[in-house]
Amino acid sequence: MTQRRLLRGGTVLTMDDDHGDLPQGEVLIEDDRIAAVGTDLGVEDAEVIDTRGKIVFPGFIDTHRHTWETAIRGCAPNATLDDYFVEVLDSFAPVYRPEDVYHSNLAGSLECLHAGITTLVDWSHINNTPDHPDAAIQGLQEAGIRSQYAYGSANTSLADYWFESKIAVPSDDVRRIRDTYMPTDDGLLTMALATRGPGFCTDEVVTQEWNLARELGIPVTVHVGMGRLAGRFSMVKNLHRLGLLGAGDVYVHSCYLDDEEWGLVRDSGGHISVAAQVELQMGHGCPPCQRSVAEGLRPSLSVDVVTTVPGDMFTQMRAAFGIERFNTLSECWTSDVDPPETMVKARDVLAMATIHGAEGAGVADRTGSLTPGKKADVTVIDATAPNMAPLIDPVAAVVISADVSNVETVIVDGQIRKQDGRLVESFDRARQLVESSRDHLVQQVDRDPAWISV
Repeated sequence: MTQRRLLRGGTVLTMDDDHGDLPQGEVLIEDDRIAAVGTDLGVEDAEVIDTRGKIVFPGFIDTHRHTWETAIRGCAPNATLDDYFVEVLDSFAPVYRPEDVYHSNLAGSLECLHAGITTLVDWSHINNTPDHPDAAIQGLQEAGIRSQYAYGSANTSLADYWFESKIAVPSDDVRRIRDTYMPTDDGLLTMALATRGPGFCTDEVVTQEWNLARELGIPVTVHVGMGRLAGRFSMVKNLHRLGLLGAGDVYVHSCYLDDEEWGLVRDSGGHISVAAQVELQMGHGCPPCQRSVAEGLRPSLSVDVVTTVPGDMFTQMRAAFGIERFNTLSECWTSDVDPPETMVKARDVLAMATIHGAEGAGVADRTGSLTPGKKADVTVIDATAPNMAPLIDPVAAVVISADVSNVETVIVDGQIRKQDGRLVESFDRARQLVESSRDHLVQQVDRDPAWISV
């Protein structure tokens, strides 16, 4: 029997040009899909969710998060990118057990749902043993989030894996994960390959990993053009030299691409993922949202690491919006000219966090907009809260006013994951598990600060 739910009376931001914004709209969900969107659908035989005074929009999409780091949240608040490699990748990562990855991915995925993020790209470079990827996937599956599991390298040492590394990801295990959990690309869980790329690896390893992704029919996601080291590697040009650029691949950060590299990404059908807060805070470089758009690309947004920045998309939207406006207006005032019409606007940023994210995660055919026929991935926020009322511009309200406390309802694949401001699955168990991992990990690296209550 078909399950029907009707979201009635809210301001609906479909992020679909054909359906637009509806000041008092309705969204009909049948089982796992959006059946209709309109102002008066005339539906009587459905469970009604009253969204009056709410804003209804497609769930946020985070296109790059190292979810395994949830257990060490806030351990590196003052870290630069160089510090991060030492303080996290060369300290905590090698002592991560499979259960620590499971605990982190479960808690981190629930954190995403709590914050209105319905799709997560889990950039999982923590595969110290064959049990680690299984543990990561278990956490994603139990949370019920739509996710792309991006299989990455182990983290046994910086010297082995991050400086002209000659060690490729284990191809047999990557194939095992693909066959076991994601044999097709139409499920709630899909797959990518999280690669280190030129500069971090030898050409032979880079070629081996890219060819493996092509063999399995999965996209590649790779960090490029960030910080004082990776910004010098000309990674995109080197990938082009190796004949490895491909449609659907995602280039994370991209703060220091040159003119030629921007053209190569665009012309090859690549995507850009911007982690604005961490790029500003850790010194990756200036977030390239406006530059991406100018080059004919549709950038998405991502959190990156909760060791150093918050895990919500409201932070990312505001960081991206603020820095792009600052850069554009500073150049205009210096030149004594008016701002261009193409200057980034609030709706552009919301698109980065929704439909553009779906494109980057390879799931735009099923999510990213409230389009009939797509999967029912929906976020509802309370517009009557003190930080939201009175409502004038709903897009502005989401981008510049809202925070996690306003996220009232979250639906993924037609299933309610958060209702009345509370996760349907209690966070208590996940919190206890991730706290147990924290206690173990900080003891392993001899970083047991006095403020930790164990």
